[in-house]
Amino acid sequence: MELLKKIKQAYKRIRDDVFQTPLIYSNWLSDYCNGDVYLKLESEQITGSFKARGSLNKLKWIQEQNLTSLPVTASTGNHGLGFARACDLLGIKGKVFLPHNAVSSKVESIRAFDVEIQFHGDDPYTTETYARKTAEDNGWIYVSPYNDQQIIAGQGTIGIEILNTIPNPDNILATVGGGGLISGIGTYVKEQSPYSNIIGCQPENSPEMSMSVRAGKYREVESKPTLSDGSAGGFERDSITFELCQKLVDNFILISEDEIADTIRSMIKHHSKLVEGSAGVAIASLLKYPDQFADQTTVIVVCGANISQDKLQSVLCD
Repeated sequence: MELLKKIKQAYKRIRDDVFQTPLIYSNWLSDYCNGDVYLKLESEQITGSFKARGSLNKLKWIQEQNLTSLPVTASTGNHGLGFARACDLLGIKGKVFLPHNAVSSKVESIRAFDVEIQFHGDDPYTTETYARKTAEDNGWIYVSPYNDQQIIAGQGTIGIEILNTIPNPDNILATVGGGGLISGIGTYVKEQSPYSNIIGCQPENSPEMSMSVRAGKYREVESKPTLSDGSAGGFERDSITFELCQKLVDNFILISEDEIADTIRSMIKHHSKLVEGSAGVAIASLLKYPDQFADQTTVIVVCGANISQDKLQSVLCD
């Protein structure tokens, strides 16, 4: 498989420039479901999110191909931050498009790196559409947060790290937005450990991928506000991740906003770990159906820690 080969190449390409994040045993979750539960803490990745992997892999690949066009992206969060960090690390020019109403703390995090920022529009979809069109008109390279094999390959290196410690887990849970994370992990894990279940986790307020996979075709689903802003929104109709999710994801679990908030609070209580809403979705999926994971070994990908101060305050004061 071509993607499997790219994941192995990505691991060699980026391993010295990202953290091999901790894989810790959770007594709390293990006792809760009467199984063995491990947390893959991408929340402790170098930019606070797994997105550092895919962006770095893509930009290093661009360098290897001797491509000189300007790489650009559109993101209000973890992907933009990972992209900015990768540009800064590699000493290459890059541009991040942001909506005018992007959260100021996220803008400042991106500004900490040596990339150009351009504002356009008042919502992520408008900004992304403009960035793509501008890139096309100028011959620039648009770096998608998920609809790109090199991005997916970078995220797939998490699967390598998991299986290096736990060769045959019964279950791996990961939150799904555009599908890049679970597509990468699933591609590697299903090849090396074919009986492992890959479980996609989504907020009830933004379930486009799960609804589409269950329908067997692309379905546009209106997204409602969610604490899981890192996975919010839909995916492109022609995204390669849709077919990969159809092939690789064994089951989907949907999570309510109250369940996300409860899980964020519980991670602080039981592990003294701050996680963002999208990470809470995956952990909450085990808490919602503990009997499904009894007497099994389960790994939960804790995808990020970049929760805004306002969201955190609302969760803690609820």
